[in-house]
Amino acid sequence: MVRAQYLEIYQEEIRDLLHKDQAKRFELKESPDKGVYVKDLSAFITKNESEIEHVMNVGNQNRSVGATNMNEHSSRSHAIFIITIECSQVYADGETHIRVGKLNLVDLAGSERQSKTGASGINLKKAYEISRSYLALGNVISALTDDKSTHIPYRDSKLTRLLQDSLGGNSKTVMVATIGPASYNFEETLTTLRYAKRAKNIKNKPKINEHSIS
Repeated sequence: MVRAQYLEIYQEEIRDLLHKDQAKRFELKESPDKGVYVKDLSAFITKNESEIEHVMNVGNQNRSVGATNMNEHSSRSHAIFIITIECSQVYADGETHIRVGKLNLVDLAGSERQSKTGASGINLKKAYEISRSYLALGNVISALTDDKSTHIPYRDSKLTRLLQDSLGGNSKTVMVATIGPASYNFEETLTTLRYAKRAKNIKNKPKINEHSIS
């Protein structure tokens, strides 16, 4: 069985991009078996690649975007598209074993500098929230790559809490750092590359997610 879900974190609030009520906000929960998850997040069973793409397109229509001096359609939120695959197999001992795999596709909000975007008023507040979540992410990455660190500040933002497994946990993670070739973007490019350099030193601990049912 394959399920698709889509959420965004906008100004530290969680929205279900597939829910009929886009004004509704959702809560983070944590449990021993699920880890950190979003309570009551919509899930759509999909049968093929086309259906997964359709679900993603529906969610994309509800994403929070805005124009800046640098980008006409800059994403103002962090978005996570979740694909969960669940399969079962009966072993020789008669027990049914269930394996669950999850793929998180994460698109972080635009990280343009305020001095270049021309943000002011409400837009400036939104830019501040984006910067704050990037700072929290950077602090988590720094702590994970520092052998002397005794505390990982996952709880500093909703983004880092949701990405807890992806950052030093039970997963395999690929980070794609996108940069602009123009000299005008030099500072942003340098910041992004430094992020990526630190992130590549994170050591995850992936394992097979399997449990049995009698």
